[in-house]
Amino acid sequence: MTQGPLIVQSDKTLLLDIDHPLSAECRQAIAPFAELEKSPEHIHTYRLTSLGLWNARASGHDAEQVIDTLLKYSRYAVAHALLLDIADVMGRYGRLRIESHPVHGLVLISTDVAVLTEVMRAKKVAPLLGTKVDDETVTVHPSQRGHLKQALLRLGWPAEDFAGYVDGQAHAISLNEDGWKLREYQKLAAEGFWHGGSGVVVLPCGAGKTLVGAAAMAHAQATTLILVTNTVAARQWRDELIKRTSLNEDEIGEYSGAKKEIRPVTIATYQVMTTRKKGLYAHLDLFDSHDWGLIIYDEVHLLPAPIFRFTADIQSRRRLGLTATLVREDGMEGEVFSLIGPKRFDVPWKEIEAQGYIAPADCVEVRVTLTDHERLTYATAEQEDKYRTCATTATKKNVVIALAKQHEDDQVLIIGQYISQIDEIAAELAVPIIKGDTPVKEREELYGKFRSGEIKCLVVSKVANFSIDLPEASIAIQVSGTFGSRQEEAQRLGRILRPKSDGRGARFYSLVARDTIDQDFAQNRQRFLAEQGYSYRIIDADEVLPR
Repeated sequence: MTQGPLIVQSDKTLLLDIDHPLSAECRQAIAPFAELEKSPEHIHTYRLTSLGLWNARASGHDAEQVIDTLLKYSRYAVAHALLLDIADVMGRYGRLRIESHPVHGLVLISTDVAVLTEVMRAKKVAPLLGTKVDDETVTVHPSQRGHLKQALLRLGWPAEDFAGYVDGQAHAISLNEDGWKLREYQKLAAEGFWHGGSGVVVLPCGAGKTLVGAAAMAHAQATTLILVTNTVAARQWRDELIKRTSLNEDEIGEYSGAKKEIRPVTIATYQVMTTRKKGLYAHLDLFDSHDWGLIIYDEVHLLPAPIFRFTADIQSRRRLGLTATLVREDGMEGEVFSLIGPKRFDVPWKEIEAQGYIAPADCVEVRVTLTDHERLTYATAEQEDKYRTCATTATKKNVVIALAKQHEDDQVLIIGQYISQIDEIAAELAVPIIKGDTPVKEREELYGKFRSGEIKCLVVSKVANFSIDLPEASIAIQVSGTFGSRQEEAQRLGRILRPKSDGRGARFYSLVARDTIDQDFAQNRQRFLAEQGYSYRIIDADEVLPR
């Protein structure tokens, strides 16, 4: 019998031998409950965390399934204490429940009197609770429902919320499946969310998260507030809803820097919602001043702190988070879990690729050797300037230009973090550029020309990281990024994963300066994609540059 690919260690780390014939099967089996930490060539390191196990529990996986998976794939005997710990951690989810009581209103209930007593005595929880009804029940101040869930999660006792939701103002919405059908996984995602009440759906870029949102709206049949990353994304949502549902233009409003329309379906940008006037968030009352039946958070992993704070106050509204990755570099995944809801549906990227719904991708790390002068400049730079110094060298720029010329017959996106750098690249290639100060109308025109093939190469800043639909983009060249951000890496690869009309694959180049902090950041950025089954092959920039 073949030994398993997984080494399960008592410190809650899992070591996956990726050269083992069962490694891909094992990766898929542990993905619902384990988080990837390191992904070098041969052994990938995963970790079991409380939040990961609680998310698995909320998604319908029980402790027995998790333990069976570890035992099935483990190369050696698994420590009994670890198995008990997994069962204990997963058993904590749901021991506390928030419910609506016919007499006492909102209540916190536990059949475990000791647990309820413990949390009632906690300093951060006590002010959120009212009077004790009996040994198993205590009242909750209705306005504190979200804050209570946050506090309980931090104590290690996540509460399941069964208190229900207001229906919101009714508004008829149905899917218009004329010439298309909701894919099976999209249907399962929408149903998983609806039956769970609130929560997060995780799907790869290009897999149709907007359609999951539309299906959720058809379930809700109510007025809906949709929060998006930028105005271009807002207009893509509007166009897709008009095309795929019974909604018409008059029923959909845009609430952005350019317009302030409030309609039965209102699409607002995070930027305008978090704009301050005289120290106050003037637009956040949009959440509460209308009787929404559903609030959709697009790219939920990007939620700014003010949106989290206000979301804590509107727990009576159904909430759907959509994202390609729940990874947050600030560690606020717990806030997403407690305030938006747990993960209700997730599917590995490679599984969607195998079904033909996203394009296969070849990920290539191009190692760039800096000149002696560039290395000296980097060596003498202040610590806070080191990444910018190595990420914006002339040598890197030359490699980008060489790659763009190699792919001049493809649809190429060049993506960078630093404006001066991408300005230079766009000027040298004589191609258009989209950045923060590019007017929305001009952005839409350039994206339109790129989609039609009139423009073959487009240089973009981080404004194009999210919610931009460019189905024919087949090559992405990343010259610099937001330090070691894993979610940005996932989003940037996502720009080229839409299926191509001719069935061809996509290629994602990431340029990395050798022997610098750029290499450390690159390794961190690539972790999320490794978890999804993508591997980076490494080539030397000399293979790209003209001889």
